[in-house]
Amino acid sequence: MRSVLHLNYKIIAHIMGLLLTVNGGFMLLSTLVSLIYDDGVVLQMLSSGLVALGVGGAIMLLTKKHKKEIQKREGYIIVAFGWLVMALTGTLPYLITQTIPEFTNAFFETMSGYTTTGATVVSNIEALPEGILFWRSITHWIGGMGIIVLAVAILPLLGIGGMQLFAAEAPGPGGDKLHPRITDTAKRLWLIYVGYTVIETVLLKVAGMSFFDAVNHSLSTLSTGGFSTKNDSIAHWNDTPIIQYIIIVFMFLAGTNFVLSYFAFKGRFKKIIKDEEFKLYAGFIIGLSIIAALIIYFQADVSKSTIAHPLVWGEFESAVRHGLFQVLAIATTTGFVSADYTLWTPFLTIFFFGLMFLGGSSGSTSGGVKVVRHLIMIKNGILEFKRTLHPHAILPVRYNRKAVQQPIVYNILGFFILYMLSFIMGVLVFSWLGLDYKTSLGGAAATLGNVGPALGDLGPVDNFGNLPGLAKWWASFLMLIGRLELFTVLILFTPFFWRNR
Repeated sequence: MRSVLHLNYKIIAHIMGLLLTVNGGFMLLSTLVSLIYDDGVVLQMLSSGLVALGVGGAIMLLTKKHKKEIQKREGYIIVAFGWLVMALTGTLPYLITQTIPEFTNAFFETMSGYTTTGATVVSNIEALPEGILFWRSITHWIGGMGIIVLAVAILPLLGIGGMQLFAAEAPGPGGDKLHPRITDTAKRLWLIYVGYTVIETVLLKVAGMSFFDAVNHSLSTLSTGGFSTKNDSIAHWNDTPIIQYIIIVFMFLAGTNFVLSYFAFKGRFKKIIKDEEFKLYAGFIIGLSIIAALIIYFQADVSKSTIAHPLVWGEFESAVRHGLFQVLAIATTTGFVSADYTLWTPFLTIFFFGLMFLGGSSGSTSGGVKVVRHLIMIKNGILEFKRTLHPHAILPVRYNRKAVQQPIVYNILGFFILYMLSFIMGVLVFSWLGLDYKTSLGGAAATLGNVGPALGDLGPVDNFGNLPGLAKWWASFLMLIGRLELFTVLILFTPFFWRNR
């Protein structure tokens, strides 16, 4: 007879309490923003923060005496339930201020924030109080940093989705160490993340944004989130190209492995140039942007492609800028919008739909499949042709000049199959809930890939507010499993996970 699984419940609860206190701390920071701008919701924001801090602190005190050992199963539970706890408590500012009074909508908005998806149910974003706008952006920023820590410190320990390429004791690509201790690695990446955020804020302010808008858009950019303080997203600044170029640069950096940023700051540029994933990532962005820019310049219908401001489509620079911006926004899963790309040409609509499955680099804040997985699958596919001709030859897949272990290749192939099955299931459920086929396809791809804007009724100029309640919960689930590498969440639904043997 199989025995029931024994877990270290105290350490799980203790970490949940810690996450609640972190949430409460950032709510208090949002309260400060409310106070500075006198937006009328200071007391409500303060109440939210105190509730989260109080509950979190109480849980930490009650579980103070706990074994500090975390086994693999407990790791899965902490990762999955940690995101869920953050999302549930993150609804407090919306509910208490009544800016999003319905719990389903508040949960969707919060899950979209923490998973850095950027899909919203809010129709008039500019009517929200400054404290709430900042809270939306900070949920992105917290989630983005959490993903980096997961990628370099936690997922490799769990063996998730091919992330073993970044071993815990050597999280850099190809086995290059940042620092022998995971905690110190996380600290270094945290400093880079904060540094990029500060630099982008300064540059956006100098370029013409208000300080408040600059801070919020920096928080959203570095996390590849996509929440904006404007109804028209980045299209609000279509008459200020420098702002879009600044965001383009930081979207590219956010979609790059943050370990490579560390190497850049250390002057080890050869590490970056030789990294296969980075070269493919940069090649994808450049090549796809050229295609988009040419089609926009020669074929796009000017009258249909604007959101708020006229775009100077007669100038090649404008076509290049908007092509590059939208390719990066979709490929890195940031989800910012400079124009309604679904009205450019039918080809570009399908083109951007395909980009939703690309993703940025591993170790970045991007969602999606990730470039390294595409790279390994392409290499393995090419080797299958050689294996057909030479069945007895040993032909390992090589990444950065090192052989990739076969279990990792199988893991990546399994991940991709599971990802596509999840997408198909997502489309079927959305269509069953009443969405048309175009909206179902776009909605499933955008939520599972944490992209944000989709197709059909969920396009760049629309929002998710009109979705049926069940569809919002389903979208939230897709956002969660997509953000946490599928296996981390889905394994919790298997019976054998909860048994000792």
